[in-house]
Amino acid sequence: MGFGKCFKMAISTIWASKVRSFLTMLGIIIGIAAVIILVSLMGGLTQQLTDMFAEIGTNTIQVSITPRNGKKVEPDEMYKFAEENKGLINDVSPDIPVSGTVKAGTENEKGKAEGVSERFLNIKILNVEQGRFIQYSDIVNKSNICVIGTYQEQKFFGKGSALGKKLKINGTPLTVVGVLEEKEDSASGSGDDVIYIPYTTAIRLNGNGIVSIYGVNAVDEDHVEEATSVIKQFLNKKIGDDDYYQVISMKEMIDQMSTMMNSMQTVLVCIAGISLLVGGIGIMNIMLVSVTERTREIGIRKSLGAKQKNIMMQFVIEAGTVSCIGGVIGIIFGALVAVAAGKLLLDATIAPSVTSIIVAFSVSVAIGIGFGYLPAKKAAQLNPIDALRYD
Repeated sequence: MGFGKCFKMAISTIWASKVRSFLTMLGIIIGIAAVIILVSLMGGLTQQLTDMFAEIGTNTIQVSITPRNGKKVEPDEMYKFAEENKGLINDVSPDIPVSGTVKAGTENEKGKAEGVSERFLNIKILNVEQGRFIQYSDIVNKSNICVIGTYQEQKFFGKGSALGKKLKINGTPLTVVGVLEEKEDSASGSGDDVIYIPYTTAIRLNGNGIVSIYGVNAVDEDHVEEATSVIKQFLNKKIGDDDYYQVISMKEMIDQMSTMMNSMQTVLVCIAGISLLVGGIGIMNIMLVSVTERTREIGIRKSLGAKQKNIMMQFVIEAGTVSCIGGVIGIIFGALVAVAAGKLLLDATIAPSVTSIIVAFSVSVAIGIGFGYLPAKKAAQLNPIDALRYD
C-alpha cells in the first residue's frame, strides 16, 4: 500500500472522529501558535528598537567622564583630539544636562535642557523644521537662545508660533530660534520633548565648568570600533583610570540589545515548546487508543497479506497527518494573532517570517512522526491470530 492510499485512509479516520481529532491537535495548535506569536513579536520589537537606535546614528559614540583628582577633559581638548583623528572622527559635542523648571507665560513644568555645540545636529541626525539650530557664534557669545522640540512648541506656544518667543529655564529667559522636526507624536518624555541650548550657556546656568558627557560621531560604521579604541587610549592618558570613564558606541548597544532579545526569545520559545511536547504526548496517547480499537482490523489486514511495514506506515502517516493539520491551523492562528498584537501593542505591522513558518511546520510534522512511531510499531508487531480473536 502506497503513501497516497495511507494518506487517504488517515484523512478518512480523522474525519470520522472530528472532535477527538481536534482535541488531539489542540496541543500542537497551541504550541505552534505560541511559537509563531512569540517569535514574530520579539522579532518586531527587536527591529523597532534597532530602527530607533539607527535613527540616532549607528556610528555615534557616547563618552562619560568622572573627574578624578582634578583630572578632566575640557571641550577644547576634546576638539583638538578629534582634529588629530580626522580619519576616524567627524564630529564632537559636549552634552551638558540642565535640570529645573521650564516656564513660558503662565505655563510651567519640571524639565531639562541639554547644552550642546553646533555639531550636535549632525551627531544625533536632527532636522530643523522652523528657524535654525545652534551656531558657533552662539557658543562663543554664550547666547541665551534655545532650540526646542514639537512637544514644547505645542505645550507652551502653539503650532508654528514659537520662534522669537521666550522660554525660561530656572528663571533665565531664552529666545526660541528653532523648532525641530516631529519624530514621536510630540509626546511628553519622547524624542520631541527636548530643549537644546549652547553648552557654554549650560555651563553658566549650572554654575560649574565640568563637562562629563561628550557625543562623538565616527566617520562611518566601519570605523566605530577603531574610533572607540583611540578615544579610550586618549582618556586613559588624561584620566589614568578606566573606572572613571566609559566609552560606548551605539553599534555596541545595538549588538548587546540584539543578543539580549535573542536570548529572551529562545527562553520564551522553549517555554512555548512545552505545549508541543504535551501535544506530542496527546497524539501518542490517542494513537495507542486507536491501535487498541482497531486491533481486529489490523488482524484482518495482516491475514490478507499486509506486511509490518505497511501497518507501520499507515499509523505513522495518520499520526503525522493529525500533527500536520494541527500545525497548519496553529500557523494560521498564530500569524493572525501576531499581526493583531503587533498593531495593538507595538503599533507596527508584524508578519511572521517564512523561516519561522517553515520551522514550525517541520516541527509539527516531526512531532507527529516521532510520537506516532511507538503506537505504529505496536500495531505492526501484533500477532494476526491474536488480533483476529480480539473483541
